[in-house]
Amino acid sequence: MGFIFREPLVIQQGTGVTVNPNNTNLFGETSPSETTTISIGQDLKTTSDLTFNKLTLSDKFILDNESLIFKSGELSGSLTLVGSIDTTQNFNTNSNLTIQGATTAFKIESELSQSVTLFESGSSTFGNSSDDTHQFSGSFLISGSLSLSTNNTVQEVSNDTSLGDSNSVAVITENAVKNYVDDSTDDINTYLRKCFVHTGSFVDSSTSEFTAVTASAPSPLTSTSESDFMFFINGQMMEHDALTVQQSSTTFTLNLDTNSLGYDLVSDDEVVAWGKFNS
Repeated sequence: MGFIFREPLVIQQGTGVTVNPNNTNLFGETSPSETTTISIGQDLKTTSDLTFNKLTLSDKFILDNESLIFKSGELSGSLTLVGSIDTTQNFNTNSNLTIQGATTAFKIESELSQSVTLFESGSSTFGNSSDDTHQFSGSFLISGSLSLSTNNTVQEVSNDTSLGDSNSVAVITENAVKNYVDDSTDDINTYLRKCFVHTGSFVDSSTSEFTAVTASAPSPLTSTSESDFMFFINGQMMEHDALTVQQSSTTFTLNLDTNSLGYDLVSDDEVVAWGKFNS
């Protein structure tokens, strides 16, 4: 049994709704019947895949029996992201954040329990005050410089056993110190043990010459001088304040102040020198 309308029934399509035939007078007089189709362009079954160009919510959008809820500025529940996520604003989380892949960031900051900043350039900042202590387990390798304070910088650990570089930004090793001290001590001990005797040759009444070379004093000892020798004439020690010495090539010269001594040298006098000769 059908319906016949006294006045025509008109159905007009609107936004998102398609009517076929659209905006047509329907009286119900056509036999067997007039068919009008109203559709929204896609299925709305529970098994359908829906596509929206834009979805605006006035309250909230609930998925899977409230396991995931979208509200204005809020997402609650669990979300597994298979693709990527891009954000131009802050990304805040009050719980743990687990990332299975690589993290690329311009800067990463950690606060509260620790203060760490990792920069995109590779630079990093640990701690936020000078009294912070940082502990590392295992090897700690540095390819650049190590700055201790504003006015103190260490750029290398040196094993220079001679300490010849006089480098103000190097820390020396225990081996370098030991070898330097041993070498310096050996040189000093060798010098201190050098005590040789030489007999001079008569030159004139105030001069005697020795075929000998004075020993060189190693640092930090003072240079070898007249005070490192004793001189004897015929077995009698000569007064130092009346003597001067001079080294010229392999000749060691003794000059006497005969007025101060009160006597002159003669050719048969025996003049003996004892002291820091090289051999």
